[in-house]
Amino acid sequence: MASKAVYSHRDPMLKKRDDFEDILEERRNSSDLRYALKCYTPVVYKGISPCKADALTNMVLQSSHLHYVISQVSKETGRAVDDVQDEASAILEEMAQRLQLSTIRFFAFTLSKVFKTLFRSICVNEEGIQRLQQAIQEHPVVLLPSHRSYMDFLLMSYLLYTYDLALPVIAAGMDFMGMKFVGEMLRMSGAFFIRRSFGGDKLYWAVFSEYVKTMLKNGYAPVEFFLEGTRSRTSKSLTPKLGLLNIVMDPFFKGEVFDMSLVPVSISYERILEESLYAREMLGVPKPKESTSGLFKARKVLSQNYGSIHVYFGQPVSLRSLAEGRVNRSQFSLVPRHIPKRPSEEIQNFVNDSAYMLVRAQEENMVLKPWVLLASLLLQNHHQSQAPGQKPGMALDELTERVVWLRDLSRQFTVVPEIQETLYLRGDVGPKESRSADTTPEEELLSRAVIVLSCASYRNQALHVFLRPALLALAIHAAASTKKREVFYSFSFLRNMFSNEFILVPGATVQDFEEACYLLVKTGALQITQQEVLVTERGHRTIVFLTSMLDPFLQGYQVVCRFLCEEATEELTEKQFIPSIRRFIIKHLLAGRLRYTEVLSSDLQKNALAALLRLGAVQKLKGVDQGTLKVNTVMVNSLEDTLGGKLPTQKVVVARL
Repeated sequence: MASKAVYSHRDPMLKKRDDFEDILEERRNSSDLRYALKCYTPVVYKGISPCKADALTNMVLQSSHLHYVISQVSKETGRAVDDVQDEASAILEEMAQRLQLSTIRFFAFTLSKVFKTLFRSICVNEEGIQRLQQAIQEHPVVLLPSHRSYMDFLLMSYLLYTYDLALPVIAAGMDFMGMKFVGEMLRMSGAFFIRRSFGGDKLYWAVFSEYVKTMLKNGYAPVEFFLEGTRSRTSKSLTPKLGLLNIVMDPFFKGEVFDMSLVPVSISYERILEESLYAREMLGVPKPKESTSGLFKARKVLSQNYGSIHVYFGQPVSLRSLAEGRVNRSQFSLVPRHIPKRPSEEIQNFVNDSAYMLVRAQEENMVLKPWVLLASLLLQNHHQSQAPGQKPGMALDELTERVVWLRDLSRQFTVVPEIQETLYLRGDVGPKESRSADTTPEEELLSRAVIVLSCASYRNQALHVFLRPALLALAIHAAASTKKREVFYSFSFLRNMFSNEFILVPGATVQDFEEACYLLVKTGALQITQQEVLVTERGHRTIVFLTSMLDPFLQGYQVVCRFLCEEATEELTEKQFIPSIRRFIIKHLLAGRLRYTEVLSSDLQKNALAALLRLGAVQKLKGVDQGTLKVNTVMVNSLEDTLGGKLPTQKVVVARL
């Protein structure tokens, strides 16, 4: 057990959160080889014997569900049953994990060396580990970590090995399998490989779902996957993908397991390894292909300091409790278990709501590092300094005062764990602009954008804390009225518009509005009666900060609307959208018509387009012109105008208290 170097929460509001323990402290003081070769005897589900990989694949191939699908595919395609059976075996061979303790020990030794070099500390909430240990013994467990870095799944397995917990089997993308040697090493450490998309391939879906369900319902190992489906390049939570969650819940719906524990895990990095890579990716630099040679070239990261990591294992969520009163499981008795059945609307809504709830749980247990608050302030100051007549930079004492103010505000908004760490400020902190004689204005702009987007990724780590109050602050500006009803309509519009951008639970508009009102009244920023919403004199600073936090997103959506109305041709396809709008934005930024470099983020542009498609303002044509975007100019114009009313240039109503 790692030694007790505990980070305590000093704020009484945070007492209900677990303490963190640095597991690297013991690694720095004892032998890594002894650690890797330690006696490893994890407690498993109901004391079952571990299942060999070959036995697992045989169980899948002999399942009645897979036999049924194989016969269906054979009838539909006219192929021999044996031929389809061979294809199923090949899919399983390509997919299956082959967990080996010797490989795990190799990774335990290697990662100890790497982690001690890269990170100052890796802090874990031990109470969460104890809850997980209990859950693994009682029911099948699904681990759901947040996903910000490639480091996530290595880190998770390393932690479970450290605490003598059963190692997870992990859903991984096929791109890793193409890495010579490394792909097989990952397979032998518990990764099973799935294609990024397999559309209507009925056989692949059957093999994949049966493989996951067999591992899960027999409790051979915790199943781990990322609800967001892919790494977040922006450090914001992504809209959850529901495919794997549907699969893991299926054995419970069909009564094949009594219950299941879903465990949200929040991984907070002080600095992410792929930081500048992500920023360049969002500016159009292609993502490098995963390769072993690329991994060795990346060794230079070992010479840098990436600060601390905090891993918070959340409260295990009982699927049985979650489904009580929501799901009528008797519907699954009407069809034999082995016959595939499309989920009903009731099930789809339940899975969707559960996914959002689990991502929110991940967000709520993220740790706010001091640099996150600092980055939020530096970015706003940088944006303001772009305005005519404004000077760049901020005095150190002023910055310190603002950080303390923002820390106190964040504590009033949430009980998120905030670690008390010393922040050493240097005079050169913040976005810097470099100039060289032979760089073009466009190159200079993109170089600056990399710095701004990297800084924004830190600001984004705090967005979930301020999001609902910030939407209300924007709504107050937009409503141009103190009437509560008008402010609510404005809030509702903004929330709907941004529901592809942030984690906003579908159908929870009223709850979010009430939460935002409560928080801003609690901080003294608003005074609310039954009919009116008034900003107090002392609340002006809070309202200005909150609206400024969402301004870049607001301008991003406005510029997408403007582009679609002014520049979109009849032939514009979804594939052409990002490069075309990037050229449009660069032109406007260079001309000084746009204020926020952040609008160059392809993530922001894709989310804005997704929102317009969802609202019906843009349609994707099918058939011959598949993927072509058809723009409803009147509707897009109207949305741009409505968004335009939300810029914080309007007067704020101030009530003197």
